[in-house]
Amino acid sequence: MVKNKDEFKIRIFPSTINSLLNDDIDKQILSPLSCLQEFETNWLLEFDLPLVNKKDIKIIFDENSISVEAKLKEIYSEEKFGVITKFEYFKKMLTLPGKIDSKKAFAKFNKGRLTITIPKMVSGHKIKIE
Repeated sequence: MVKNKDEFKIRIFPSTINSLLNDDIDKQILSPLSCLQEFETNWLLEFDLPLVNKKDIKIIFDENSISVEAKLKEIYSEEKFGVITKFEYFKKMLTLPGKIDSKKAFAKFNKGRLTITIPKMVSGHKIKIE
């Protein structure tokens, strides 16, 4: 039950549905909600990371993919059908459909929302028309 607007509740589905949603029960990992938007010159990624401190977030780039990992402030437990499932981490990996310039990427974390801006790699060049 939510007591005030600053509190929230995480809902966990039964394990058969969790596997379809990429949660890893055996490794105690949740897959965070995320949103990917493409713009002309960059990608914008947003991740919902409630119960996480900024210092406990890792962002890893590899070629044109990105991995976000975050340790929860405390172990989150959920009991369904008499089975207690505990979660310690959020983790999600996304592959972007184009080349990225990860060295110019930047991220902000505010009130449980991680926002990452990743510029697209520009591979062309201009030529002069005579």
